[in-house]
Amino acid sequence: MSFVVAIDGPAGVGKGTIAKRVADDLGLITIDTGATYRCLTVAVIDRGIKLDETDKIIELSKEIKIDMTLEEKETKIYLNGRDVTKRIREDDVNNFVSPVSTIREVREEMVRLQRKLAEGKNVIMEGRDIGTVVFPDATVKIFLDASLKERAERRYNQNQETGIDKDLSYEEVYESIKARDYNDRNKPVGALKQADDAILVDTTGKTIEENIKQVEKIIKTRVNL
Repeated sequence: MSFVVAIDGPAGVGKGTIAKRVADDLGLITIDTGATYRCLTVAVIDRGIKLDETDKIIELSKEIKIDMTLEEKETKIYLNGRDVTKRIREDDVNNFVSPVSTIREVREEMVRLQRKLAEGKNVIMEGRDIGTVVFPDATVKIFLDASLKERAERRYNQNQETGIDKDLSYEEVYESIKARDYNDRNKPVGALKQADDAILVDTTGKTIEENIKQVEKIIKTRVNL
């Protein structure tokens, strides 16, 4: 019997890293909800559709085919049969994905698609509304959280290591995450919220290894692995 693990939480809490490590350890498929919006954004760019052509974007969201498969412990992402695993992370997609993902009809279509992607698979899915909107009946629901200060420190250190936005000061990163928190929690659609039946995991002051072990323990107590 297939199952879904839903992991929600605010920006900078480590959802992506934890989900990927847990997926590797337990043999689960990682379904990155953000990747579905990025795939649509790639299709929008490829078709030359402008961001104000909302009707065309909505129509395109109903036409595209997205698949995610586990290949040598890595989740590969396909758009209409084409491997776009790296393409969806490029700068032009980063710049366009936010306005594309805020279209209500697009979000509704992507939720339908995300549910279809999980059919018949043991999956772990991370985001901000997985346990409340996308999979309200998920087998396991976990809400990761940490203090704003620690999340800002993590994101700042990550930026320095990867070279992405490395010119941003800690204070700028802090204010950016603070603003993101407010926006995420007050979205009219898909707002960040802990599901009533989700287990809270406070990652403040803990190592990534400690957090991974705690999440895996929770999953193993609810599914037969």
